[in-house]
Amino acid sequence: MTSLAPLVAPGPELDPARLARYARHLPLPGVGAEGQRRLAAARVLVVGAGGLGSPALQYLAAAGVGTLGVVDDDVVDLSNLQRQVVHGTADLGRPKVESARDRLADLAPDVDVVAHAVRLTPENALDVVGGYDVVLDGADNFPTRYLVSDAAEVLGVPVVWGAIHQFDGQVAVFWGAPRPADGPRERGVTYRDVFPVPPPPGTVPDCATGGVLGALCGTVGSVMATEAVKLITGAGTTLLGRIAVYDALELSWRQLTVRPDPTREPVSALLADDAAYAAFCGLPAPSAAGDPAGATAGLGPASMTAPDAAVLLAGDAPVALVDVREDWEAQALPVAGARLVPSGTFFGPDGADVARAELPTDRPVLLVCAAGVRSARVADVARAAGVDARSVEGGAPALLLAV
Repeated sequence: MTSLAPLVAPGPELDPARLARYARHLPLPGVGAEGQRRLAAARVLVVGAGGLGSPALQYLAAAGVGTLGVVDDDVVDLSNLQRQVVHGTADLGRPKVESARDRLADLAPDVDVVAHAVRLTPENALDVVGGYDVVLDGADNFPTRYLVSDAAEVLGVPVVWGAIHQFDGQVAVFWGAPRPADGPRERGVTYRDVFPVPPPPGTVPDCATGGVLGALCGTVGSVMATEAVKLITGAGTTLLGRIAVYDALELSWRQLTVRPDPTREPVSALLADDAAYAAFCGLPAPSAAGDPAGATAGLGPASMTAPDAAVLLAGDAPVALVDVREDWEAQALPVAGARLVPSGTFFGPDGADVARAELPTDRPVLLVCAAGVRSARVADVARAAGVDARSVEGGAPALLLAV
């Protein structure tokens, strides 16, 4: 455990308004007025405005971080509000980056919030990450976690990583090239050192399948924000070289020591594209973004608007409607005529065989979930197996409004 030099040089002297706003930071050892000036000059990127990003963004804004970037291409869904507390009921259907930006503007008007309403990809990751001093990785999927790690290692940017599942959470700081307070620069531990191989698909359920305690997100996301503040100001000892593991049911923390793998070649370039990261994680390639219809290998479009889906369902041509939500979700908002096959069914090592067994191959298959995210993932698996599957944009709520 090595104390690190402050990541960011101090900005201008604090004016009276900022002295008043951050008065409770100023007496803190290791922070003080100089640390507050470092925070004001810092640029922090948060990947994901979801369960972990929500508390982290709010505490970083409240702490006076000068520029906060947020990357997310999703919209606010009702099921998000149990844990994604940066959003509210009035934000349903809005892009998450816009909802988060408005909340942070009210909380801390002097913070510049940069909304990146995109999915992080190998094509844009270096440009996006390269504009920031530190990255908080709150992604909910493995391809993005490896992409964030790779981009940060190429650029020499530290990553505060967090992950949650049901009642458990993990937090760590990864940095391929940390700066000790004294002594030469050394290669630090990265996400790939600790997790050189992703888990087999389907073995780690997502929040929709496995569930997550909402308050757990607040605990882990707050620790992530704390680690970012420590990196920026140089206060205390960061989690670089350690993973903190939290068990909410037992209310216990334990720490694991982690070190760089001396046999691993440092990452000097990103993998070629989304398909390469998906393949590394054992997942089918995402639908090509450059193809507006998303048509693949002679199949129909990969997605369909809810009004178009309603027209197709009302027509004479045979079509199957499959709901990939969990049973309790379907009970809360049923879709008449839909067959229920939860999304987790398709993400095991034999996902393609399962898709061919569970879904008809002689007609188009319309897939619905809560907002269109899970159904799009299932569509990718099904299409790779030769099934003409199409995700309904906006999910069950949009389809019910359209029929």
